[in-house]
Amino acid sequence: MSISETIQCDLAVIGTGMAGMSAALFAANRGVSVVQIGRPKGILLASGLLDLMGVHPVQENRSWNDPWAAMDALGRDLPEHPYSRLKKEDILSAFGELLPFLHDAGIPYCRRVEQNAKMITSLGTVKTTYCVPKTMWNGVLALENQPKGLIVDFFGLKDFSAGRIVATLRERWPELRAVRVFFPGNAGGKELLAGEITAQILETPESRRKLAQEIKPHIRDARVVGMPSICGMRNSDEVLSELEKEIGIPLFEIPTIPPSVPGLRLKEAFEVGLQAIGVRQFLQEQVLTVNRGDNSELILHLDTKGRKVVVQSQGVILASGRFMGGGLYASRRGIRETLFNLPVFQPGDRKDWHRKELLDSRGHPANQAGLETDDLFRPLNNEGLPAFETVFAAGSILAHQDWMRMKCGSGLAVSTAHASVNAFSKIKEQFK
Repeated sequence: MSISETIQCDLAVIGTGMAGMSAALFAANRGVSVVQIGRPKGILLASGLLDLMGVHPVQENRSWNDPWAAMDALGRDLPEHPYSRLKKEDILSAFGELLPFLHDAGIPYCRRVEQNAKMITSLGTVKTTYCVPKTMWNGVLALENQPKGLIVDFFGLKDFSAGRIVATLRERWPELRAVRVFFPGNAGGKELLAGEITAQILETPESRRKLAQEIKPHIRDARVVGMPSICGMRNSDEVLSELEKEIGIPLFEIPTIPPSVPGLRLKEAFEVGLQAIGVRQFLQEQVLTVNRGDNSELILHLDTKGRKVVVQSQGVILASGRFMGGGLYASRRGIRETLFNLPVFQPGDRKDWHRKELLDSRGHPANQAGLETDDLFRPLNNEGLPAFETVFAAGSILAHQDWMRMKCGSGLAVSTAHASVNAFSKIKEQFK
């Protein structure tokens, strides 16, 4: 197949999860020309909550109110964790650059800089997190103050149960009731999904008015109302505010199981926003091979719907994720990195990947497999040196972390993407 297009850029970002999207944003903000490649998967599973550092040690399931104190303890106990290569001011700078972008894209966030927040989930459990969409923030406040509250679900909705939430939270939030109402346009109670279509329906004033009419007779002494996170796909904060006016008391969204509307909101916000600042995206494609060019540039070969595209780049940020994202692949011979064939930190024998108990409190050793890096987040070769001068790794592909159990996934993604871009920018200056 002949080459149909050759693109030259400063930086190629491989990955479309939170790490890849953040890396593309940070690079573009610094005047770096960026090409981003990947198939959006992980971000569609996002709850919208941005964790920083919530649980350590995982075997004790210890939850922290202060994420920075948790990181200090983590650094003492697990000095190889990626967070140990970052300073507090670096992480704050990363979030300080990301959150205004999301605000301008119609997804404002709330946080307490020095403190984690607690948010209820669609299972009725309580999650420790850091940054919370503004549409969910009333839920954080309500859980703290425990006023008389009402959780709403809808006839036909299969993936969200107000009754289950209330039953699970009974001891923690006793003044909580559940109610089931008809969703606008679904008076027959047909099967309903808490997805993009229902969110779009609530973008119309008439639908919001009808929903408010369904809810208001059940409010009685409730001082706050929670409902599934379906308050519009765009400008969800405005949609929720209008619903609050109709209902007459504060309202909050509750994250639903993936793929969720908050994940779809993030995906759209990044795609539209990054294209607006000059990022060229190939979002349904993958990199087939990477070679080094005559002038030390990296040459990426893409297959885009039968067209062969070549990207010539001075640097690469590898934000391809672990197994689900395709950054790592597990076979009977071991775990390997799929694009550069970089060494992967992993248990020595396949039988040591997992513990005997599925829910072992220590987690499974395979969860900490990934790429080891230097202080600039450049993956190491077998000699312990940077495999490439201008290849960096960010996010869940990094070794020595169990982001899901530690409740640090978004923070890890955003902060390591930020550090990788800053490191590339400094090295790039040497080329001039």
